[in-house]
Amino acid sequence: MSMHDPISDMLTRIRNAQNVGDKCVTMPSSKFKLSILKVLQDEGYINSFEQVEVGSKANINVGLKYYEGKPVIEKIKRISRPGLRSYCKSELLPVVRASMGIAVISTPKGVMTAKSARAQKLGGEIVCIVE
Repeated sequence: MSMHDPISDMLTRIRNAQNVGDKCVTMPSSKFKLSILKVLQDEGYINSFEQVEVGSKANINVGLKYYEGKPVIEKIKRISRPGLRSYCKSELLPVVRASMGIAVISTPKGVMTAKSARAQKLGGEIVCIVE
């Protein structure tokens, strides 16, 4: 079976693993997923991630982060999807929970948070929102 939206699959795997209390989750690798995970790690939402080769395929192992037994990521939601892309100018980028959360934006200069994109006056595609 083919996967139509690999980013939604990644976010769902993270959400499901945190719901059952797993420390680590594995998923197929891609450059875009790695760049999103880099942003999540830099912002402190995940502990770590690493790309591993399994046979001829590459996978990503993501170390999930918990604080006092609760997941650090309370909510992770896909915004732009294959059937309905969502683009914004820099001045219209969303502010998530009064800056207590982040919006991950894909810009011409790479994947970054909405705050970084706004500072650089870059617009782009709103990939997901993390609270």
